[in-house]
Amino acid sequence: MKDVQIRPFYASDAPWLVERHGTLYAQAEGFNASFGTLVGQILDDFVSGHDPSCERGWIAEHEGQRLGSIFSVKLDEQTAKLRLFLLVPEARGQGLGKRLLDACTGFARGVGYAEMQLWTHESHREACALYRANGWHLLGSKPVHSFGVNLVEQSWKIRL
Repeated sequence: MKDVQIRPFYASDAPWLVERHGTLYAQAEGFNASFGTLVGQILDDFVSGHDPSCERGWIAEHEGQRLGSIFSVKLDEQTAKLRLFLLVPEARGQGLGKRLLDACTGFARGVGYAEMQLWTHESHREACALYRANGWHLLGSKPVHSFGVNLVEQSWKIRL
């Protein structure tokens, strides 16, 4: 997809992110409303208290239309956490996810983190393939019941 900008996240993007996460995950995986609530809490915390020197969010946008997001937040002094990685279905499969992932990991590396972690679900096969192809390693997985459905939760890590 040509002419897609990856720009900083603004607080005004939060309602869109909550709605898109909630709607897309409900449609694709049957998640209940608790998922949108969790996304809203994550974004409220980010907007009210993130440290811009070591935490950042990005929005992929094309001609004013938001297409996706990704965030790097501080887990501890040495570790960043990747959060809220989302691409709308029509933007998938065109290299935009890799661009977002590169922006996020590049930022984390640039501000001095030694590693990055993330949490996801096994059902996100395309995202997991992207992580693996870009040097991430699966740390573990376990069955859980979250957001009203049975899932296999995964933890991933990359050395920066």
